[in-house]
Amino acid sequence: MKFKLQANDTDSSARAGEITTAHGQIQTPIFMPVGTAGTVKAVHQRELKEDIQAQIILGNTYHLYLRPGLDILKKFGGLHKFNGWDRPILTDSGGYQVYSLSDMRKIKEEGVTFQSHIDGSKHQFSPEIVMDIQRAIGADIIMAFDECTPYPCEYDYAKKSMEMTHRWLKRCCDRFDSTEPLYGYEQTLFPIVQGSTYKDLRKQSAEVIASFERDGNAIGGLSVGEPHEMMYESTELVCGILPKDKPRYLMGVGTPENILECIALGVDMFDCVMPTRNARNGMLFTTQGIINIKNKKWENDETPIDPMLGGYASTFYSKGYLRHLVQSKEILAAQIASIHNLSFYLWLVGQAREQILAGTFLPWKNKMVKQVMQRL
Repeated sequence: MKFKLQANDTDSSARAGEITTAHGQIQTPIFMPVGTAGTVKAVHQRELKEDIQAQIILGNTYHLYLRPGLDILKKFGGLHKFNGWDRPILTDSGGYQVYSLSDMRKIKEEGVTFQSHIDGSKHQFSPEIVMDIQRAIGADIIMAFDECTPYPCEYDYAKKSMEMTHRWLKRCCDRFDSTEPLYGYEQTLFPIVQGSTYKDLRKQSAEVIASFERDGNAIGGLSVGEPHEMMYESTELVCGILPKDKPRYLMGVGTPENILECIALGVDMFDCVMPTRNARNGMLFTTQGIINIKNKKWENDETPIDPMLGGYASTFYSKGYLRHLVQSKEILAAQIASIHNLSFYLWLVGQAREQILAGTFLPWKNKMVKQVMQRL
């Protein structure tokens, strides 16, 4: 993987760049639609490319390991061939999913034992096993195995967890560097910064992660319930330490406002389930603000969902028709709303990139934060 820094904003830490992987290039800043189990929910690959214009999507180690399983993924030649997506893929290590199984897992130095949420069967993830699984999945960018701490979190627990994450990272790197990719193209490993919201721990973790000199770095353990200001403070601190010549990925973030503010702090890559999850519940993100399409006020609205976006889902269907589909619990409602919301998120980071290149990012960002987060 290669990263080329193309522009820096003069009034903030925002930057524009280009990541090159074996499956194509990624223009940053970028939002990555979440395809947990091998699919971005309710969205065809054609729509991901043509309407949404996604450049990279996510898969998840935990879910893909349990189903369909590694034997099937290997038989197909990896996730790219299994799901037909020929652009870059990033895989989350499964650390967050294991963290969420608080009543069904045990964390030790060797790794984590957990019960499947599907059938209750017992499994173990270690740094080595997680590297092997992600080799089998075949993602272009894979994540180190870490422990994601909750919020709030006691200082001593956060410190011990962070230190274990660092030891696990060493094991991940050793395993990754001693094995070969399975499908004839290179993969890249990103370490993950932890340390909860404690500044000294975040600083220490960022320094340790940077010392491994991998091709990119991730910021984890945020957007887990802490106030937004705490998230911004931690992100700013970490971005000031992580290398400027490598991409920075803020995991699991977030709202349009979060993304714009964190681009200004120096983040290059984002992912979040919010655009698709909220879409399935009738919440639409638009260039003018947020719409709850279930509200009766949209019942007779003949105007397109968002003509500024240009995609089929956003311009062909009216708000009134989409409300009808949602009220009728039609499957098409989830599809239209998901495509629209993802189109908006990709539009938003694309606009941010254009503003950075033009040298006009900060005033545009300040205006857009207010505009896209207002309730319509």
